[in-house]
Amino acid sequence: MELARAPDQLAMLVDELHGHYFEELEEGMTAIFAKTITDGDVVAFAGVSGDTNPIHLNHEFASMTMFDGRIAHGMMTASFLSTVIGTKMPGPGCIYVNQSIRFKAPVIVGDTVTARVTITKLVPERKFVELKTICMVGEKVVIDGEATVMVPSRAMVAAANT
Repeated sequence: MELARAPDQLAMLVDELHGHYFEELEEGMTAIFAKTITDGDVVAFAGVSGDTNPIHLNHEFASMTMFDGRIAHGMMTASFLSTVIGTKMPGPGCIYVNQSIRFKAPVIVGDTVTARVTITKLVPERKFVELKTICMVGEKVVIDGEATVMVPSRAMVAAANT
C-alpha cells in the first residue's frame, strides 16, 4: 500500500518528473535520441504493433523486394521522435497535437538512428510548440517532418495543484 503524501510533497514530485515548461522554451532549442536497431527490436515492434508485414520479418520475401532485404518498421523509427519529445524536450507533461512524417529511406537492422527535434515556433496564446522532426542514419535523412505539441506553463500546473 502506498503511503499518503502531503500536498507539498506531491507538488515537488510532479515538478521533479515534469519536463520543460512553456516559459523555458526558445526557438532553436534541440534534443536528440539515438538507438541502434536490433533484430529483437523489429520482432518486438511487430508483436506490439501487430504489423507482421513480411518485409520486416521474412528474409526470403524481403530479399525479393526493391530493398533487397528486411527493413525496420517506419513507424518504429518514427517513434523515436516521440521518445525525444516525451522524455527530453519539451519532455514529460507535453501532449502531441500533430505529427507529419515523410519516409525518405529505409532503416535496417544494425543501423543507428538519431532522432532530433528542434523548436521552430512558439505559439504563446495556445501554449503550442512547433517542431522540426528528423531521423538520420549517419548523414542520411530517413524521416523528416514537423510536429506540434502542447506544453504546460508553470501557471497552469500551479493552478492545477491548488
